[in-house]
Amino acid sequence: MQRSAIEAEGVTKRFGKLVAVDDISFKVDGGEIFAFLGPNGAGKSTTIKMLTTMLRPSSGKLYLAGHDVTREQAWARKSFGIVFQDPSLDEELTAYENMELHAALYHVPKIEQPERIIDLLKLVGLSERKDSFIKTFSGGMRRRLEIARGLLHHPKVLFLDEPTLGLDTQTRNVLWDYVRKLSKSEGMTIFFTTHYLDEAEEIAERIAIIDHGKIVAVGTVKELTKKTKTKTLEQAYLKLTGESIRDETSDANDGLNMRSAMRIRSLRG
Repeated sequence: MQRSAIEAEGVTKRFGKLVAVDDISFKVDGGEIFAFLGPNGAGKSTTIKMLTTMLRPSSGKLYLAGHDVTREQAWARKSFGIVFQDPSLDEELTAYENMELHAALYHVPKIEQPERIIDLLKLVGLSERKDSFIKTFSGGMRRRLEIARGLLHHPKVLFLDEPTLGLDTQTRNVLWDYVRKLSKSEGMTIFFTTHYLDEAEEIAERIAIIDHGKIVAVGTVKELTKKTKTKTLEQAYLKLTGESIRDETSDANDGLNMRSAMRIRSLRG
């Protein structure tokens, strides 16, 4: 059966008595740019960790590019790339060396690595800095390199977890321009989280809002504003999730370091 690029069916994740994700279901079409929004602690990070094989759901089914994420982890991992919320580049390596390391982790054939790396560095405007150490890069340059690295193994789905956090407006605009081009030219599915609601309103084709572990709404900006009888995404978001300040802790406080988990699992193949 042909499936969506991403599909969640009744997914729940418990940590002891805490229900971090509570019976959620949604679909993302191939080539779609999809935003996953919610307050701190709503369940966003836990959901991404399940989709990217770092956590197993307590119940329910997750599919990525047609692969059961729980039963076909190796195939699922080959299907996606990810740009982490926290910096994940090795500062003591050059841009090219960081790309080579990622290629090895994802078993990109050695004969194909040089051409792929150079092509992607050109795509993100960093080919002239390929031999520069990461510690000399600005925040925007690092984010662009992380996107290039996430594309190295030709993923069908790209996860972007707060990719523009802390970046200036100009750099944010450049990064989203790259993302739009990738989605259109490669037919790539983009799944992203952000706290910048203006980004989601401008970039996403559809949006899911999660709160207290439950999906409270899914739709286009027009559909969400119509449902909440509001005029902007921000107004709709606040009406759906409330205006109280949320705890800054992670969704489940599970202590799992996303970057380290990914490297360990990649090495295991």
